[in-house]
Amino acid sequence: MASYYNEIDPYAAQWLRNLIAENLIAPGDVDERSIADVQPSDLAGYVQCHFFAGIGGWSLALRLAGWADDRPVWTGSCPCQPFSAAGSRKGTADARHLWPQFERLIRQCSPSIVFGEQVTSTDGREWLAGVRADLEALDYAVGAADLCAAGVASPHARQRLYWVADTDGRHAGTEGLQRGREHGQRAQDHQDFEGMGNAESEPLRRSRQPWEPSITIECDDGYRRVGPTTLAMAHGIPNRMGRLRGYGNAIVPQVAAEVIGAYLEARAA
Repeated sequence: MASYYNEIDPYAAQWLRNLIAENLIAPGDVDERSIADVQPSDLAGYVQCHFFAGIGGWSLALRLAGWADDRPVWTGSCPCQPFSAAGSRKGTADARHLWPQFERLIRQCSPSIVFGEQVTSTDGREWLAGVRADLEALDYAVGAADLCAAGVASPHARQRLYWVADTDGRHAGTEGLQRGREHGQRAQDHQDFEGMGNAESEPLRRSRQPWEPSITIECDDGYRRVGPTTLAMAHGIPNRMGRLRGYGNAIVPQVAAEVIGAYLEARAA
């Protein structure tokens, strides 16, 4: 069964199509319209729906966590710019505050499970409190965790709020998600994360990590560790800005896989 990907950026949308063609994320269709134009009838027949899909990080994370492509789920990483400390901090007054549109579709379609992510900041936490209230009003149980990329051995922090909403309160909650903090290793046990990762998620010895080797580069504000294929911007490197834009708006799939895995463990318990 096909998945639905909603992504308004044409560059990222084509990236999604390329990844689908290579079977690196779940097969499906890419819709470049604004989420404001998406109607419940447009989603009929899709088993998985990914909003603000970016470059497919949630689909990859689901695979890494052992979530089958034909198992129903919704995901959505609402734009962080209105709530980021690095932005203008207009909050809910920002036109990019699109949670109300995501909530509209959740309310009308009633997916059983929804995963999401938002920037960790004072404004981001206030945003999450509002999201939790909206979802609980729709009879969802909601759990969340504050996690960073370094927790899965990535050479950067990228602190983010991850949340899950479930229509059965026995299957969600912060207690289950906290397990992702405690063992934080599942994502390291999969093979070859080069590019967008390996769709097969075959086991790998723990000595190998997806971020090795990393390199240190000197920047105006000090030194930073980056992956060997993510070099500083320079003239003559093709598609440089497009790649950085895609990476900058992406989740870290290995962290999201920990959240999904913690949810699955809580459900199994």
